[in-house]
Amino acid sequence: MRAGCALEQDWTAELESPAEAAWRLIRDGLRRDCGARTFDHWLKPLHLEECDLDGGWVCLSLPSQFLANWVETHFAERLTQAWRAMLPAIRQVRITVAAGTAQPALYAAPSPQPAAESVPEVAADPVAEETHGTAGLKPQYNFEAFVVGKANEVAYNAARTLAEGGRVSFNPLFLHGATGLGKTHLMHAIGLEHLQRNPRAHVVYMSAEKFMFEFVSAMRNKDTLAFKTRLRSADLLMIDDVQFIAGKESTQEEFFHTMNEIIAAGRPLVISADRSPQDLEGVESRILSRLSWGLVADVNPADFELRLNIIAKKLESMPGARMPQEVVTFLAKRISANVRELEGALHRVVAYATLTGRPVDIEFAQETLADLLRASQRRITIDEIQRCVADHYRIRQAEMTSARRAREVARPRQVAMYLSKQLTPRSLPEIGRRFGGRDHTTVIHAVRQIEKLRQTDAEMDADVRLLMRRLEG
Repeated sequence: MRAGCALEQDWTAELESPAEAAWRLIRDGLRRDCGARTFDHWLKPLHLEECDLDGGWVCLSLPSQFLANWVETHFAERLTQAWRAMLPAIRQVRITVAAGTAQPALYAAPSPQPAAESVPEVAADPVAEETHGTAGLKPQYNFEAFVVGKANEVAYNAARTLAEGGRVSFNPLFLHGATGLGKTHLMHAIGLEHLQRNPRAHVVYMSAEKFMFEFVSAMRNKDTLAFKTRLRSADLLMIDDVQFIAGKESTQEEFFHTMNEIIAAGRPLVISADRSPQDLEGVESRILSRLSWGLVADVNPADFELRLNIIAKKLESMPGARMPQEVVTFLAKRISANVRELEGALHRVVAYATLTGRPVDIEFAQETLADLLRASQRRITIDEIQRCVADHYRIRQAEMTSARRAREVARPRQVAMYLSKQLTPRSLPEIGRRFGGRDHTTVIHAVRQIEKLRQTDAEMDADVRLLMRRLEG
């Protein structure tokens, strides 16, 4: 449907379409979360062009290609999540240049400006902004907004200590945990606190994927010196999701030397990944040893109490939002995969209640989150099972896919295969492939072996029951 088309001149002219109503709420949320300055500078010019619920996409436009490229790079994921929270049918957000906008040539010569006319202000270059301290950090991801619990208190305390700028006994700080648990939030909070205390500091935050992309681009343009100088001169360097450089030899070489220079200069380095250094496959051992050299802090899945506190904290920041305690408890119990999904579920319930005017109760929450609740029931992944079993038996997760047949490794591997068969919809051949390319007959043998042991070995049965409870939340 066309969101901006003229409506018929009757009583329907005063009604908002679902897309327009959702976009109004999304804009209000972006302004609140990102701050007025960032919103006015980059996001306010966004215009809703089209929304196709059947096709699962929405199109937003901006008045220039520069703005479109910058918003696409820095806010595409946030915009997609916001739209999905409001309208679950939306799966893609397209960002384009408004029709009829004149596009400048790549190498256009500057036109002389009449002396009497003022030149319009040009949007700031995000790279230049980084050197002046903004570093692409999101103001809403501060320490005050981070909810602390047993699952993340070590990582939080380490991050806070590092951000305050005092002398610390560890460098680098390595944060690891599954997706959506708060690693990126802590990294942004470190950068924001550091800049608050040192406004002229040169803070660099980027994903490992962006590190790789910019390094390769610098090599192609024969300008690696500028890339190296920018990163190695940072007063605080933070690289997110370092697992993405696995197998990239030239990128790892540059990453290694950058790490060495930052650490040798005594400047703080913060790295994050979805697993511990010992479980990072395809990463050079010399890098792994540096990552393990400092403090390795894990961010675990939020327990029930922490999820309750997160919902309470988010509701405080949503003026006018009212939610009965029974619904809060329901959300905390049912949405346990990660914090990001929990917050998305909360936003969706509040938004739907606002749009429909219906009271918020458990029935309304179940109806609104039907797809998410169904997905959460089958959320358990083989990777999660491998990690949980490895932690329980105190072995490296990499042993799940290794060729070792020692009993202390083989038995936990069989337990993980058994749980993969019981708790996921994956086929036997697929499970075998995820355990180091093993044949499906190996999986069948493991399943039968654990079933037999559960009947005769009380300790094994207790282990399996405990692991199932942990995995099912």
